[in-house]
Amino acid sequence: MQTQSTNTRSYSQNSRTAWYLRGLLITFIAAAMLVQWAVAVEPAVIRFGVSPGPYGDLITKGIKPGLERKGYKVELVTFQDWVQPNLALNNGETEANLFQHGLYLEKFSKDHNLQLSPVILIPTAGLGIYSRKVKSLDQLKAGDEVTLPLDPTNLARALRFLQKIGLIKLKPEIDPTLVSDKDIASNPKGLKFVPTEAAQIPRTLGSATLAIASGNFAIAAGLKLSDAIVLEELDDTIKITLAVRTADVNKQWVKDAKEVIESDAFHKVVEDPASIFSSFQKPTWYTKKWNGK
Repeated sequence: MQTQSTNTRSYSQNSRTAWYLRGLLITFIAAAMLVQWAVAVEPAVIRFGVSPGPYGDLITKGIKPGLERKGYKVELVTFQDWVQPNLALNNGETEANLFQHGLYLEKFSKDHNLQLSPVILIPTAGLGIYSRKVKSLDQLKAGDEVTLPLDPTNLARALRFLQKIGLIKLKPEIDPTLVSDKDIASNPKGLKFVPTEAAQIPRTLGSATLAIASGNFAIAAGLKLSDAIVLEELDDTIKITLAVRTADVNKQWVKDAKEVIESDAFHKVVEDPASIFSSFQKPTWYTKKWNGK
């Protein structure tokens, strides 16, 4: 009788252990399935971070319709500077942004330890030199004030632009992507350079002789690209890119957004002669796809 009782207790304990292990296994499988579902799920709403200017309009006219046809809802989140859009993207407050070139994205991400990646370049309005005081660079005189972007990447870019058009010479031993106003070796006209928050540069036209403004902020301020005394010639490293979190690069919604940008419908919006986008400088993939147009 004692042996039978012992066997009964042993069976009961084994049975409870088996049920416990089975429960753990089911819980583990369910948790794994939930994680897999969470990774695979696509956002119903794609929030694009933008800064003031034309790229929000380009999303509205050239990208949003295509994504909506694919079943997504598209929202714009406008930021007033070039700092918050990337922080918001990294923190999950937006799904993508469209305001910056690749060099800026790379440096900002490195400086702030962000995991962001470029997806595809879009037609871009470059830097322009604007003035309400002179009609040509020949009219510049010693002491004239020149405002240019404050952030290191675009400050270096503006200085390279100034060197290319002959207003300054930079120290040859300095990496041209890292130069600052401290690295000006020659300034024959005696100009005064004032690094300024990029969004504020168009507002300096009332006081500065020259304002070197990015295309998006110039357009947002009511300037036309044709108003510029000189326009920057862009290579692909400084054309605007769609940026997303690195973890999202291979997700379907990112592939869908890229497909929309590469579509004939997007091309038609950009090339409409009545739009401001037609005068933007096109990335290499774009000109190859549409035979230079």
